[in-house]
Amino acid sequence: QVQLVESGGGLVQPGGSLRLSCAASGRTFSSYAMGWFRQAPGKEREFVAVISESGAMTYYADSVKGRFAISRDNAKNTVYLQMNSLKPEDTAVFYCAASRIYSSNSGNYGYWGQGTQVTVSS
Repeated sequence: QVQLVESGGGLVQPGGSLRLSCAASGRTFSSYAMGWFRQAPGKEREFVAVISESGAMTYYADSVKGRFAISRDNAKNTVYLQMNSLKPEDTAVFYCAASRIYSSNSGNYGYWGQGTQVTVSS
């Protein structure tokens, strides 16, 4: 069982930055690939980024590549999403999730956080 709690969301101006954090419970955090997903109003949940169990591999959606960076600290049971050059279209609820498989498919993720709101607006 893995429990995930996101933090770090908020209101930011276009071009600004935010860092999201996701704290995980349990002693098996390093056994899971960790992903970030987002859901904008009226839209389906979409993949943002994934990081492998050790942190050696990362993969991003084209829409965030070069602007967002996913990282993890297995000693702190935490995964991060650094978001730079934010755009209004990044406005969404952001979720972290844990999977036994390194994947961009939300169906492979068995554990989800409650989400944190990110709003990009002037």
